[in-house]
Amino acid sequence: MTRIPIERARARRPITWITIVGVVLLPVVIGGLLVAALYNPVERLEQVSAAVVNDDEPVTIDGQYIPLGRQLTAGLVSGSDDEASNLTWTISNTEDAAAGLADGTYSAVVTIPSDFSAAATSTRPGQTPQQATIEVRTAPDALVVDDAITAQVTRTAASLMGDGLSQAYLENVFLGFTTLGDQLGEAADGASTWADGAREAADGTISLADGVRQLASGAGQLSSGAGTWAAGAASAADGLDSWAAGARRTASGVATISSQLTPIADGLAQAPQIPQQVVDAAQGLAANSEQIQATVTDAADRLSALAASCAEEGGSAELCAALEQVAAQANDALPQVTGMIGQSQAIADGVGGLAQLPALGAGLQQMAAGLGEASAGMNALAGGASEAAGGVRQLADGASGIASGASGLASGAAGAADGADALASGVEQLAGGSDTLASGLHQASDSLPSYTDDEAQSLAEVVTTPVGADGAGTNLFGASAIPLLAMVALWFGGIASYIALQAVPRSALTSRRPSALLALRGLWPAAAIGAVQGALVAGVVQLAASYDAGTWWGFAAVCVLAGVAFAAVNQALVAVFGGAGRWIATLVGVLAVATGIVSTAPQVLAAVAGILPTAPAYNSMVGALTAAGGVGAGVAGMLIWSVLAFGATVLAVVRRRTTSARALLAAPAAA
Repeated sequence: MTRIPIERARARRPITWITIVGVVLLPVVIGGLLVAALYNPVERLEQVSAAVVNDDEPVTIDGQYIPLGRQLTAGLVSGSDDEASNLTWTISNTEDAAAGLADGTYSAVVTIPSDFSAAATSTRPGQTPQQATIEVRTAPDALVVDDAITAQVTRTAASLMGDGLSQAYLENVFLGFTTLGDQLGEAADGASTWADGAREAADGTISLADGVRQLASGAGQLSSGAGTWAAGAASAADGLDSWAAGARRTASGVATISSQLTPIADGLAQAPQIPQQVVDAAQGLAANSEQIQATVTDAADRLSALAASCAEEGGSAELCAALEQVAAQANDALPQVTGMIGQSQAIADGVGGLAQLPALGAGLQQMAAGLGEASAGMNALAGGASEAAGGVRQLADGASGIASGASGLASGAAGAADGADALASGVEQLAGGSDTLASGLHQASDSLPSYTDDEAQSLAEVVTTPVGADGAGTNLFGASAIPLLAMVALWFGGIASYIALQAVPRSALTSRRPSALLALRGLWPAAAIGAVQGALVAGVVQLAASYDAGTWWGFAAVCVLAGVAFAAVNQALVAVFGGAGRWIATLVGVLAVATGIVSTAPQVLAAVAGILPTAPAYNSMVGALTAAGGVGAGVAGMLIWSVLAFGATVLAVVRRRTTSARALLAAPAAA
């Protein structure tokens, strides 16, 4: 076997190529194993077995069957389109899952409880909101990161389902705002139309009251004239001659009364006919007054409740303020509206009485025609004194009846006029209240936001997930994993070099060469091996991570330099401290690993690790593979450590070149 003129540590046998190859390949094997086992574990999640137990009892809402437990189970099993792999899921039951967790078949068990669907849908109106939860259990002997991976996958699936439920709920809320606004707008338009109609009805009622008053005045005049005429006719009956003259005067007076009564009768006959629909509507309003009052009151209460719960339902401050103002206006107008509805029976009775005015006018027209005929008869009777006396007495009786009827007509017309005034006042109040209600409803409708289906869906997506994170990696160890593993592999490769090689030549005591050359003689084999180790480790990394050419060449150069620097530092540790130097080197490697995995390491350890020779190598490797920078500072740090280490080795060589007589008599000891 070919021997190489390099001294072996703790033995005088020369180094062989097998030893060199073993030392060179050690960090490659270490780095390869670490990278293969730990790099980007999310691409191999299928190696983790987990069970899902679905105990959920689906619910039915508005005829819709909702099995959310099955949906979550399907989401866990199918995984995400954004991820390359997923856990190996098994749909199981409680007994099998517990047994599998105990015997190691499953690394984790996810249990969906029986009330999962009920709790997840408890945000609908009339229900008490509850949070839907799932249970995740891991095996007692699960590996270090298995718990975190299982919890992350399960939490992500549950979060996606929760986001979907929240999005659907918010979509319905936003679309509900649009529907409510449209309905309030329709109600406002109806209230405006009702106010306009009520105002027109009030104007007509006022005109009707004026006409009825004119009728009362004419009826009063008729009553007075008929009484006077009756008295004259009675006096005329006492004497034929006086009666004849009185009869003629009476005939003339009756003709005058007929002419006065005719326009009154015509006016009543031509009075506007109140439609039967108005009478029926008034009677219907009176019959349903209590229900209408209850409906109006309930609408005001619901509007107040909507204003009170606006903030809890996620409404904006402007929307809630507008709803509160509308609710206050509706409550202010409520007493007037309910009071007016309470008078609906009196209004209905007045409208029914006014509907009889045209019939009264027809009767008066017949009365006027009769008076005309009476006048003609009296003129004819005036020629016959004997016949006229009896006729005049009968006519006096008739005139008295006319006076009495006209007096009753005047009294009834006056009452009808008062009723019409009251009706006009009530309708005016109704019109004013309707205007106020319409204004408030229009304001509420304008204040409520309106969304299309697409707008509601987009807004619900944003509200459900208001904050996103771009650039978050899925690699468990992040971008620094490769530099950490490569640095550790090369450091232990440097330790291995000076387990096999001699740090200080055994001939240092007797050699005439300068101490620096002797130190260099112990360094160059390990430095050459370190350079080869750096190149090989960089090659292994490239096979796993596939960096672009420029990035990889920079990383490979840093690895080669790190291999040389680590060789120099380990030579110095062994040269200065002997076998304890290897113990110190091992401690340095462990400390570098401990502080390089997570930032929660104690600050004292992190500070110590920051001044070790492994720190500049790690920093320069991170800078070469990422945008962190610091490659130049790391290279400078490695060069400084190399120079300091070589200086320490030279001092150790100098110390070895001095000895005592007792040491010369003793057998030589290996370094």
